[in-house]
Amino acid sequence: MHDTTRPEPSRFYRWAVLIFISLAQAGNYYIYDSINALERIFIDHLGFSATQFGWLNASYSVAAVATLLVGGIIIDRIGTKKSILAFAVVCFLGAALTASRGSAPVMIAGRTVLGLGAESMIVAVTTALAKWFRGKELSFAFGINLTVARLASVAADNSPTWANRAFYPDGPTGQPSWQNPLLIAVGAGVFAVVCSIIYWALESHAEKRYELGKAGSTDKLEFKEIFRFDWSYWLVVGLCFTFYSAIFPFRTFAIDLFTNKILAAHGGVLAGEAARVTSLEQAGRLNSLLPLAAMIATPLFGLLVDKVGKRALFMMFGSLLLMPVYLMIAYSPSSLYIPVSMMGIAFSLIPAVMWPSVAYIVDQSRLGTAYALMTLIQQIGFFMLNLLIGKANDYSHAGLDNPGGYALGMWIFSILGFVGLALAILLRIRETGPKGHRLETITS
Repeated sequence: MHDTTRPEPSRFYRWAVLIFISLAQAGNYYIYDSINALERIFIDHLGFSATQFGWLNASYSVAAVATLLVGGIIIDRIGTKKSILAFAVVCFLGAALTASRGSAPVMIAGRTVLGLGAESMIVAVTTALAKWFRGKELSFAFGINLTVARLASVAADNSPTWANRAFYPDGPTGQPSWQNPLLIAVGAGVFAVVCSIIYWALESHAEKRYELGKAGSTDKLEFKEIFRFDWSYWLVVGLCFTFYSAIFPFRTFAIDLFTNKILAAHGGVLAGEAARVTSLEQAGRLNSLLPLAAMIATPLFGLLVDKVGKRALFMMFGSLLLMPVYLMIAYSPSSLYIPVSMMGIAFSLIPAVMWPSVAYIVDQSRLGTAYALMTLIQQIGFFMLNLLIGKANDYSHAGLDNPGGYALGMWIFSILGFVGLALAILLRIRETGPKGHRLETITS
């Protein structure tokens, strides 16, 4: 009898797969963040209101909620290589529709299409990684995947610097372009599709020659499981809701806020065109500190928490960091780098502390439902806060001629920090009591 056992893929082959699958996801991330630097151009040259700009990401979140209900089923039905390519194509179509016309309804429709493809693609990539990496390598592979994806966010935030001619094709004194930067995002969509095709080819080749692992289970939302989670889980979900709702919607509006805060310190409405261009570039660098800090601090916090435990205590520390940063941005004339760096450290705690904590609280068989529900509630937070901050900026007439108008939105974000502190205190009380799950004591 012949031995039909096939070898596992070589390490080189697996890391080649990781590179291309991560680059495909990076294209997805770039498209999402590509609008961050364009708010003021949309308002001044396309007639957008801040609320309409908020809808660009709010509509994405609506689509993401729908994705959580059907995305896992699609991935199970057609497999990872087909689903990653299919969702990459949807992301490309969303980017192309967004860039096709300077109209709020058309752009909102494009961002909705992007939400349908992007969130499903992230789930498919997560599922595929479990086929290729096992044991200790899996966590490292996830870390590399997230690092590559966040580098794309950094690139999008800094696009006013490295793609300056796309924003100002006629120079700093000419009319800025709303479409050219979005066409770069379309290019990122094409890049994601190409990388997805390469991944398809790599997996198809491997299926004929190697023994592959089983795909990881997708995050499916089973409503009957919702009422079986205990209070510790819901407190963790509440913390993720407050932190992510305070960070991602802030990034939607941050570059415009930073640009006008910087300009206000250099002559305000009397500032020249060169100063406006320079301020936009500096604002992009400021906004990119958040994903950069997360790339560096998240694994460090992860290692520290594995050593000492104290997970609820770390979240109390994160909430204390988050509470003053928005008010410092709103009222302090000092460097914006200090509060943004503090925000980046707080942001790093969620993937390092809270997401892994769910695995200690929820039974393994229910983790998919737990994470899907957590993600759904986060997307609801993104939807609410993107619209709320947009309306707050419109109500306060926030802009270069009224930089103090951003304060109302900063107070809303700051309140989330206070809520986070209360939830972290309740989690620590719960976890140090008789019904705890040892979140404060479990170490590696």
